[in-house]
Amino acid sequence: MIEKRTLKTGRKIYRVRWRQGGRGSTFHSRVFDRHEDAQRFETELRRRKQLGDLAYLERGKQTLDEFAREWWQRYASKELAPATQKRYAEVWDRHILKPLGDLQLRHLTPDVVAGFQDDLRAVGVGEPTIRKALAILQAVCREGVAWGRLTSNPVKPVKKRAQQRKRSVRPLAPETVERLRWHMPTQRDAVLVSILAYAGLRPGEALALTWGDLGQRTILVERALALGEIKDTKTGAARTVRLVDPLKADLKALRLQVGVPDDSEPIVPGHHRGHWSDHVWRNWRRRVFQPAADAVGLGRIRPYDLRHSFVSLLIAEGRNIVEVARQAGHSPSMTLDTYGHVFDELDGDEQRPAEEAIQSARAKVIHEARAPSVHPPETAVASSESKTLRFAELL
Repeated sequence: MIEKRTLKTGRKIYRVRWRQGGRGSTFHSRVFDRHEDAQRFETELRRRKQLGDLAYLERGKQTLDEFAREWWQRYASKELAPATQKRYAEVWDRHILKPLGDLQLRHLTPDVVAGFQDDLRAVGVGEPTIRKALAILQAVCREGVAWGRLTSNPVKPVKKRAQQRKRSVRPLAPETVERLRWHMPTQRDAVLVSILAYAGLRPGEALALTWGDLGQRTILVERALALGEIKDTKTGAARTVRLVDPLKADLKALRLQVGVPDDSEPIVPGHHRGHWSDHVWRNWRRRVFQPAADAVGLGRIRPYDLRHSFVSLLIAEGRNIVEVARQAGHSPSMTLDTYGHVFDELDGDEQRPAEEAIQSARAKVIHEARAPSVHPPETAVASSESKTLRFAELL
């Protein structure tokens, strides 16, 4: 039934009251400013009562925090990769839980979400993080709609700022890669750099690689390491990557050094010949990779950036976009978006085999290291000199 009331301010309200269950059950109510809206709601109540479905009116009273916990158990923990779960949890706990967690789902409207976005921006949260927070919130609400807790996704209509164009990739030349390898403290570290730069693997794919994945002319890439766990590759598909001769020689030298390990063992193992944990990977980036990059004059770069070198080597050989995309492990359109400027820069240049470019750069770096006028840092390069000369002897 509809009850009309006039407040002290003169404002009129219309309260719809209904009982869910038999006699003696608790009354529920909802207030409207317009009589027409109250009538529509009462009509919907009657229809739902005839259908035996009044429970839907109570679903929206669940808080976002309560629903998110259910969403995590039913969906995220089963469908999302461990690394993705970690990123989601960090953003949710830091930016979403406090301002929105206690809000009932029925009160989560596009206007509220837009205000949430403005608040994040006002306190200085970066645009990439804001986009990530909205994407996570939209994913949670999407399942809320699918599970009947929300009638529509309140995040979808909210206008988000367009993502700024990423800085163009700048592939390292083979000579720079060889200098980086020279500053690696162990043969294992140098081989990891070779795999990233001369096979184009993502770091997780390189760390998941086993000796059994090596063929005579190709590398089989069908797994990746994330937070210490083996999973599918980023695209979920397996691919084969060309095994260039200099990388093949590096791998052969390492395998002899470690005593011809079993095919199931990782090529670049962590402790006890097992896979790297996330902690070990972060330590390696900070304590091994970055000091070497600084010594070469590269500044702040990521191990991931080395894979651009492999792509540029393929382009310099005259490979087309489809061939490059297949080797890199992403779509031709993404290849063009990411490396279009590299295609343009190398267009018209004399085509040069990747093996020739790498071997020429390696010979030059070794020659400079042997020259009396070169005085590399004692701690970083002295141990690398004998190591690199051993590599040269095995080539």
